[in-house]
Amino acid sequence: MIEEVFVDVKDRMAKAVEAAKEGFATVRTGRANPALLQNLQVDYYGTPTPLAQLASVQNQDARSLIITPYDKGAMKAIEQAIRDMPNLGANPSNDGNVIRVSLPELTEERRREFVKIVKARAEDARVAIRNVRRSGKDDLDVLKSEVGEDEVARAEKELESVTKQFIDQVDDALKRKEAELLEV
Repeated sequence: MIEEVFVDVKDRMAKAVEAAKEGFATVRTGRANPALLQNLQVDYYGTPTPLAQLASVQNQDARSLIITPYDKGAMKAIEQAIRDMPNLGANPSNDGNVIRVSLPELTEERRREFVKIVKARAEDARVAIRNVRRSGKDDLDVLKSEVGEDEVARAEKELESVTKQFIDQVDDALKRKEAELLEV
């Protein structure tokens, strides 16, 4: 019973950490990375469609990406979606076959803004982990009558330990991303 609660809690906490890391990957660091565009939705014939379903994205060099649409008719929509994307600051250009996206050099002020964004995403992940902890604690409280208060008390201490481990994972990922952002 208690083990099932822990399996569920650990799985949900791991997903929160993974979501935070994916969120960090979408924040620009000065180097071009296809992950910057992974959440981009393109208005494709009136339907919001993920860019990954419309085109392939590759690094050309450290500050530019090449987008090769599967359907040439989607080029204008992809270009517009990239222009409208907040926090990117890129101006795409196309040659009829591919779209080139050159990323501008980041200023110190812009880097600090990105650090704030990453810190906010890390805090969101911590809150999600704490919510999972609260849910797990509620599940353990329901089991008090079946397994006893001592077992539940031990399980709650272990739950705190597990929560701290996952929050530490988020903090470590935040430190790495912050160092990457501030690196010139």
